[in-house]
Amino acid sequence: MSKRGKSILQPNLTRSSKKCFITGRADNIQVHHIFGGSNRKISDRMGFWVYLTQEIHNGNDPGAVHNNPNQGYDLMLKQLCQRKYEEENTRENFIALIGKSYL
Repeated sequence: MSKRGKSILQPNLTRSSKKCFITGRADNIQVHHIFGGSNRKISDRMGFWVYLTQEIHNGNDPGAVHNNPNQGYDLMLKQLCQRKYEEENTRENFIALIGKSYL
C-alpha cells in the first residue's frame, strides 16, 4: 500500500479537519482520488486527491464525480489538479504520470 501524500488542492487540511472541497461541509466525508483506476496509486503518492461528501463523491447528487466521469465536478477536479501540478512541473511530466492532459 502506498502512503497518501498531502492533497495538492487541500494542503492545509488534516484527518481531523476534513472538509468537502466543493461544499465545505464536514459531515459524511470520503477521500476521492482525482485520477482513479490504474492511476490511483499515483494519485495517492502525488496528492491528487480531495475530500468530498458522500453525495458528491458517489451518491445521489446529479453531479456526483463517479456518476459523471470526465464531466462536471469530475472534470473540474482533474483540471484544477493538473493546473496546480503544472505550477511547479511541466505538462509533459503530468502526461507522463497520468497518461493525458485534461487542459
